[in-house]
Amino acid sequence: MHVIQNAMGVVVTSTIFRLVVAAILGGIIGLERQLHRKPAGLRTNLFICFGAAMFTIMSDELAASFGGDHTRVAAQIIPGIGFIGAGSILHSHGSVTGLTTAATLFVVASVGMAAGGGLYITAVFATLVILICLAVLGKMERHFELKSLALSYEVTGKTVEEVVDEVNRVLEEESLGMQNVHAASTDGQSRVVFTVDCERAEHEALNIRLRESQLFSTVRSLGGPERE
Repeated sequence: MHVIQNAMGVVVTSTIFRLVVAAILGGIIGLERQLHRKPAGLRTNLFICFGAAMFTIMSDELAASFGGDHTRVAAQIIPGIGFIGAGSILHSHGSVTGLTTAATLFVVASVGMAAGGGLYITAVFATLVILICLAVLGKMERHFELKSLALSYEVTGKTVEEVVDEVNRVLEEESLGMQNVHAASTDGQSRVVFTVDCERAEHEALNIRLRESQLFSTVRSLGGPERE
């Protein structure tokens, strides 16, 4: 009985320690996401990391107790996380958002699997790399304006046909295209709203060109969703 108790104590201590490590590492990544007001924040990343570690441990324990493949349950974590990640990707205003959130959830699950498998150094190293990528690379992308932006514009004029033709002319000269076009006419004033996906410098040039046109009564930039 003493030997059995010692063995059980070692197993329970090892299991709990792995789950605690997974919860801490997932919580650190989730906190970074929460501070930047991302959809998948502290609890989401913590739960995914903890759950991945739990399934990895259970996969090994169940196979040891009842026989079978030690990796069968753990192998199903990947398609499960892929399903959750797909739900975080949204299509809005002609653009795709949430790709970084989905990718973060995917790698957070891998951190949990590493912690659940006892690969602590690997799990900690992966967490550091993820944090560096989210913080440093994100700032570099914004500083060097490497990401394209999908911004919406509203222009008004006499008729819809005249406004659309003029917008197309300006966009063709700038080698750009418009998406999600909405047009309406009320009280003799025509209003056209459209989205353009390009780099920030191109948006600035387009905004100037639109305001220079004599056919538009007003030109407004409506902004757009933040991309990840």
